[in-house]
Amino acid sequence: MTVQIHDGTSWHAVCTLDDLQPGRGRAVLLDGDRQVALFLGRAGDLYAVDNLDPFSGAQVLSRGLIGSRGDRPTLASPMYKQVFDLTDGRCLDEDTAPDGAPAVLRLWPVRLAPEGEVV
Repeated sequence: MTVQIHDGTSWHAVCTLDDLQPGRGRAVLLDGDRQVALFLGRAGDLYAVDNLDPFSGAQVLSRGLIGSRGDRPTLASPMYKQVFDLTDGRCLDEDTAPDGAPAVLRLWPVRLAPEGEVV
């Protein structure tokens, strides 16, 4: 099955489901230059966020660890360990990044392509 990410205009095939390992991330390129961190949760849920860590400025979030706080799925940055809510993108540890911007990750709609759909 093909995993697709929506860029606001259309769906783009980025990998197959077999390319993903539960609990681990993968960096994918969207539109040739935008890095997106893609995750397959242990329960089979798909998550996609910008790969850019707002605290370090590095493209590393695909190397982060997914987990949970209560019933909320989370992503811990591999750099400084801030934890982000995967349902809304906000940082659960700090409200603002070092540059003063809100500490929120961009979330990308992600899905498995319907069977038989040509992408």
